[in-house]
Amino acid sequence: MRAGLFATPRPVPSRLVPIAGGALVLLVALPIFVLADWRLAGWALGAVLWAGMQAMTLLLARLKGRTGNLAAAGVQGFGLFFKAVALLVVLVAVASSDAHLAVAAALTYALAYTCELGLSLVTYFGAAP
Repeated sequence: MRAGLFATPRPVPSRLVPIAGGALVLLVALPIFVLADWRLAGWALGAVLWAGMQAMTLLLARLKGRTGNLAAAGVQGFGLFFKAVALLVVLVAVASSDAHLAVAAALTYALAYTCELGLSLVTYFGAAP
């Protein structure tokens, strides 16, 4: 039964719910940063990184539709690698000058991304095969 869950193909669900969930996490995190008197720059950097990764995902999805299947797989693979490296480069560059800012940004980004990933899995596996 378990093998059937992962072996059954499903249509790709809409990305609207996961993106809205990630955005909601960012909106909830903002008053927490304000009330806890943490630096808003950490929240802002995490939010900008998350939004930038969403924009890059949207761009890659548009490019995927214009190419063949083999080329689309290469574009998606390169895009996933580039997004991870770009995120790490920004966070390491910020950490070299201000570690607390980088930690706040990384945690903010990680919370939004985790919510988005969880909702993506729920919408995918919740769909009819």
